[in-house]
Amino acid sequence: MSEILQGKVAVVTGGSGVLGKEMVRTLAGAGADVALLGSTQTSADAAAQELGIEVLALGCDVLEKASLEQANQDILDRYGKIDILVNSAGGNRPEGTTSDERTFFDVDVDAVKYVSELNFLGTLQACQVFCKNMTERGEGVVINISSMASTLPLTRVLAYSAAKASVNNFTRWLAVHMAQTYNPNIRVNAIAPGFFLTEQNRYLLTQEDGSWTPRAQTIIANTPQQRLGEANELASTLLWLTDPRSQFVTGTIIPVDGGFSAFGGV
Repeated sequence: MSEILQGKVAVVTGGSGVLGKEMVRTLAGAGADVALLGSTQTSADAAAQELGIEVLALGCDVLEKASLEQANQDILDRYGKIDILVNSAGGNRPEGTTSDERTFFDVDVDAVKYVSELNFLGTLQACQVFCKNMTERGEGVVINISSMASTLPLTRVLAYSAAKASVNNFTRWLAVHMAQTYNPNIRVNAIAPGFFLTEQNRYLLTQEDGSWTPRAQTIIANTPQQRLGEANELASTLLWLTDPRSQFVTGTIIPVDGGFSAFGGV
């Protein structure tokens, strides 16, 4: 892989997740020094060991400002700057979805609140902390991880769809704010994956024997490429958005969904 990010420093929140680990691998492979942030030090260390590459593994709770501030200081102490922030921390809770057993009226409001905070406020707070260095230096790239559920709300998936819609709106707002208030060389975009099998959605898509649930079968039937995505298929979009030659790209939400958003069902 061409080392287009040589000399750059990247931070990946949620770096111990399925998609987050692949983003860490992609950025490091392109030459960047990478700080892998997991929700705990144990999960961060385990992810780094699994990847088998040199990264700065840090435990960091994106919902705790003090935890973010400590991670920021550790990164600046090691590398002296932050060029790229990937907000991959996020997820869902079953209690924030409807089901045959859980009607809309039974959805747990605390679960909805948690999912909203994790996906939206976790992204916002990470930007508040890690983008400060970008504003001081007048350059940087922020990539938020959204979802196709943000623009096409999924049946049953109440909390997560709403939370990712907030991420989209925030991405556009922050892109304008950074360009107008600080420097046009600070770019903010989002990647909106379609359906990828992760630990957060496994309960919705697979049965105990590993076979697809009826819901997963419907998803695949409505995805023109007739399959779920693989984590490494986000790599080229990630590199395009971080590439210095993409300087005029900001405020966008890029779908990587196998054609799901283009298909009308007939």
